[in-house]
Amino acid sequence: MGRDDRRDPIQWAAENGRDLYDVATWESRSRLDGFAVSLYGAILAGGRALVITVAFLIVAGQAVITGIVTLQDPLVGLYILLSIVPALLLAAALWRSDVVVREPIDKLAITFLLGFLFAGFAAPLNSAFQSAFFALGGFGAVLFFFLIVGPVEETVKLLAVRLHAYRSAEFDAVIDGAIYGAMAGLGFAAIENTLYITQNYVQMTGAGAAQLGSSTFQTAAIRTFAGPGHVIYSAFAGYYLGLAKFNPRNRGPIVVKGLVIAAVIHATYNVLVSNLGLVTSFVPVLSGLPPTLAFIGFVIAFDGFFFTILYAKLRRYKQVFHDVGAESFYEEGPAVSGTEPDAVEEPPAEDATAADVEIPLEEQDAEAASMAESGDHGDADTEEEVAETEEGGAPSSSEGDDETEESGAPSSSEGEDETESAGADDQNGHDER
Repeated sequence: MGRDDRRDPIQWAAENGRDLYDVATWESRSRLDGFAVSLYGAILAGGRALVITVAFLIVAGQAVITGIVTLQDPLVGLYILLSIVPALLLAAALWRSDVVVREPIDKLAITFLLGFLFAGFAAPLNSAFQSAFFALGGFGAVLFFFLIVGPVEETVKLLAVRLHAYRSAEFDAVIDGAIYGAMAGLGFAAIENTLYITQNYVQMTGAGAAQLGSSTFQTAAIRTFAGPGHVIYSAFAGYYLGLAKFNPRNRGPIVVKGLVIAAVIHATYNVLVSNLGLVTSFVPVLSGLPPTLAFIGFVIAFDGFFFTILYAKLRRYKQVFHDVGAESFYEEGPAVSGTEPDAVEEPPAEDATAADVEIPLEEQDAEAASMAESGDHGDADTEEEVAETEEGGAPSSSEGDDETEESGAPSSSEGEDETESAGADDQNGHDER
């Protein structure tokens, strides 16, 4: 066996069954151990609860405003719901493309809700740095999108996956990360669309009814096509979170890679949309369109390009899944839990003696019991043979005085010697057994 960096040298060298508790291994045994386990679990649970509570409080204020606006004008609520439909359809398509076991609806719903809540962290952070970067002009705006908006928003969406779904047994394949990432992106898009549409309605309340309705509808249309981008970006980050789960030695760099990919795509979108007039001037198809239609055309092209890359990645996973016969993983189950992948048992050498081959204790006990039972039968057979020999010896000595005199005592003694010899052989055989 080679060196295993996941184990202490004592663990590597110690014999099986040796107690290494509090030396090189640890498990909960004492009351102090149990207290430590309980306290650690409480800290984790409390931390998660605190994060969710803070996110809920941040979003709650906006939810109240949205509720009031919707009661005043139900059309705003309809716009909000319709603006989420394209992102929802995209997330559903990714869910159906899962080549493994489709993720349960309850886990997807919780991930959606966490993505919805954690979006509340992004707005204050973005606002805190926006003025400082925008003071630097156009270049500052580019830095703002690449250093703040992209990383912050993709991180909070990934946190929505990491906090719950990632820790569940249902998250049992790399591709699951993309599915849950997409659901977190859907939740983020839902709250972002709600905020934009509601804020626009409140700001335009003083205008006429016609202008208010037109502006709100235009904002809703823009957000309808902007939402699917969040699903795509966070699906990339989620895929690498899944890859990190099954490659724990490189978990950190893999997660960072996924976040960088998602944040760069996200920031690139923001920069291009912020300079859409300049972008469309280089694209003849879009240059002659009204701004809203040009925006929709650009978003379809941009999101379509990166969705194609994401879909190709998922197709590659699906192809390899079938090529290696990974379906049997769910039919037969994985290898025995706790087995070290590199701890391969080597067969004994061909010229090894019986003493060189190590027999498990269970087999030794079974063999000993079998030999004991065989030994009892052997003793019984030996006694029967002796009895038969003695019975057969009497007629031999009484067949006639002539025979007895000619053969004499030697005949009887030879029979006794043979009987004793047979008994000794049987006894030796019993000892050998």
